[in-house]
Amino acid sequence: SLRGSWRLRSGNGSVSLRAEVPGCVHTALLCRGLIQDPYYRFNDEMYRWISLDNWTYSRTFKTPFDIRKWQKVNLVFEGVDTVAQILLNNVTLGRTDNMFNRYSFDITGVIQEVNFVEVRFLSAISYAAEQSRCHKAHSIPPACPPPVQNGECHVNFIRKEQCSFSWDWGPSFPTQGIWKDVRIEAYNHYNLIYFSITPFFEKSAQKWYLEVESIFDVVSSKPIAGLVTVNIPKLQTQQTFSVKLQPGEGSIVLLVNINKSAAVEAWWPNGHGKQTGYNMTTTFLMETGCQIEKFSMVYFRTVELVQEPIPGSPGLSFYFRINGRPIFIKGSNWIPADSFQDRVTYDTLRLLLKSAADANMNALRVWGGGVYEQDEFYDICDEIGIMIWQDFMFACALYPTNQNYLESVRAEVSHQVRRLKSHPSIILWSGNNENEAAIASNWFSIPHPDIGVYIKDYVTLYVKNIREIVLSEDKSRPFVASSPTNGLESVREGWLSRDPYDTHYGDTHFYNYNSDCWNWTVYPKTRFASEYGFQSWPSFSTIEKVSSPEDWSYTSNFSLHRQHHEGGNIQMLQEIGRHFKLPQSPDPVKQFKDTIYLTQVMQAQCIKTETEFYRFSQSEIINGEGHTMGALYWQLNDIWQAPSWASLEYGGKWKLLHYFAQNFFAPLLPVAYEEKGMLHIYGVSDLHEDHKLTLRVIVHTWSSLEPVCALAEEGVTVKAQSAVPIYKESISDLLERCRNCTRKSCVITFCLVGEDGLQSPTNHYFLSSLKDAEGLEKTQLSASVSQQDDIYIFVLQTTAIAPFVTLDVGSIKGRFSDNGFLMTEKKKMIVFYPWEPTSVEELESSLILTSLLDVV
Repeated sequence: SLRGSWRLRSGNGSVSLRAEVPGCVHTALLCRGLIQDPYYRFNDEMYRWISLDNWTYSRTFKTPFDIRKWQKVNLVFEGVDTVAQILLNNVTLGRTDNMFNRYSFDITGVIQEVNFVEVRFLSAISYAAEQSRCHKAHSIPPACPPPVQNGECHVNFIRKEQCSFSWDWGPSFPTQGIWKDVRIEAYNHYNLIYFSITPFFEKSAQKWYLEVESIFDVVSSKPIAGLVTVNIPKLQTQQTFSVKLQPGEGSIVLLVNINKSAAVEAWWPNGHGKQTGYNMTTTFLMETGCQIEKFSMVYFRTVELVQEPIPGSPGLSFYFRINGRPIFIKGSNWIPADSFQDRVTYDTLRLLLKSAADANMNALRVWGGGVYEQDEFYDICDEIGIMIWQDFMFACALYPTNQNYLESVRAEVSHQVRRLKSHPSIILWSGNNENEAAIASNWFSIPHPDIGVYIKDYVTLYVKNIREIVLSEDKSRPFVASSPTNGLESVREGWLSRDPYDTHYGDTHFYNYNSDCWNWTVYPKTRFASEYGFQSWPSFSTIEKVSSPEDWSYTSNFSLHRQHHEGGNIQMLQEIGRHFKLPQSPDPVKQFKDTIYLTQVMQAQCIKTETEFYRFSQSEIINGEGHTMGALYWQLNDIWQAPSWASLEYGGKWKLLHYFAQNFFAPLLPVAYEEKGMLHIYGVSDLHEDHKLTLRVIVHTWSSLEPVCALAEEGVTVKAQSAVPIYKESISDLLERCRNCTRKSCVITFCLVGEDGLQSPTNHYFLSSLKDAEGLEKTQLSASVSQQDDIYIFVLQTTAIAPFVTLDVGSIKGRFSDNGFLMTEKKKMIVFYPWEPTSVEELESSLILTSLLDVV
């Protein structure tokens, strides 16, 4: 391995330092104290010079083996970011221009006992600009990001993390560096490059088999024969194959039949069963006497994307069947966890992914403007049951299709599919993010006569290249060309549908910041909602780390600078103003904190309304629309400390939205909505069995902790994996029944309870905006904290009904069992799960309790 310490120098040699590999220039400079935290205040602009320079990594190393004894020696880079010339002992080995590719250089004739390796980088910004200038055929929009993003231009001309040139939630830090492993490989005879295992279930014979593929580089001039043994002890399966490896690069595919008498346990998504995996050993014993042993985990699961006619509706369904069972997809969208990938550790990934699973998510979409995630990301998803919708890395842009570009993309796609296809968590390959929609809706104002050229480019890139490779490399999972797409209907229309947002087909993305987000009728009754969301600010404790006191106001230069979505800060205030009183505190810092709190309350309540609408629409068709089978909100995580659509702040802290998600994605949930004066409650269930339950509906006046009336409807049947109406009453009847109630003075809470301890979260329905609520009083909230083993118990007390009660312990890492809730009883117990050691004293001194009436 050539990991570890390298030299790094700037273009003119004026800056020279030690740098770690894997790593990048920014983190190297930070590590040596040559720059401040790049995320601090306005440093994203202050440090543009780093990305504009051309940097060189170099190191000397001794060859740890006798070079004369090996037939072939390679220098292998798992990831180079991005444009570089690679030299060994002053001989140019080749060039790199794709961050997502693996590069292997034959150095057999160049390597010596002591070697000098150099990686000379070219600024990604100047390379992209040069590529754009050289592209004479036709323009490839967009040229630059909107000014509000403070970004760089022509990112679509470089095969690099697209959001590294800026995005509407992230900064511009076009990195340079060796971002993954680098090593020397030496071998005689043959070398195993890729190894993958794909399970298939043969329905007719009711049996599992595995496709085991090995891709070799064979250096001997004649074929090499040998035996390969595959052993899965737990499944009493062992098979030996005679194989012959041909000279050059080639693959062997073995079909392993799983012993029919062994009970195979399938891999299930989170909430639907266990994530069982089996240890498998593959031994290659070749006539040359050299043996390779490969240890793997093998998982058994099938996936189908079902697109079929639906009775009573035009169009086609769009849902996933896992192991033959339709699964409602619940989750979010994943973006890169940091601008500097070398800072994304196993622990970072584990914390974020575990937080997704803890919020009852079963899926994430790895979005096409980031990176193909590291192996550990998919390993963790396999282990905790998070399904992955995997985009290829193309987003919100048109792309060139010249020969060099296509060759680079082809290499990237085949490398990534080979690297990742053994993971049961990946359930779909998707060609790009929003590029079908960009052409169909003409985002870039292309004159009508020219549109044909761009359609041709689109089909060339995603269909004739990417799709062809995916289909030849992986027959075990579905492929769609874009998201949003109309699926098979897009295919029928020549891969570009007239309206990729059509609710009768495929998936949709939906954003609307001008309507009332508490009104469910503004949302599309789509087959599958793969992106939707609202912004909020991260907590004050998160912002504080990268700002100074003069920044702590909602209208400061800093607050404007961090907001990369045009008008975003104003949109949040408008959305808040619909239902809440805006903060008016004379103390500017208190006003800022109050506003942050309200943006989080608002975001949580908006996405709750929209997600609950998607969940209760899964089983019915109304006016030809419905059968919604997926809800992936935008977005799960953050790349830095800034206002964004995320539910997890940079560093992993849960926003209120994430606590709400834990409830609105609960496996059993009652959902209320109002239509034409009628209150409807649906029972939504992801459970595999029908349940007879009791629906409890409780009505409170805002002014009293004693309920004005309660109703228990017993023997309510909630059907397995569906959404069924379980209660209906006109609001006027309800208010009359609960004497003295008006829309403004009362609030409804409700939950489902079963006999065996089965219980849904308690849900709420507001009969009016909270700014109009009558009888709400400022409450005295108090909390006592105690420790129990490695968790902490907070006992909350209130003197009055308190909406959106929020516990915040600043930057102490951990999460609460619930947060942002409507408190309707005197006492409530909340558990705090720490992510690092803390104490009762620390928690008590950090705790800030807020509820709606604390906002002034």
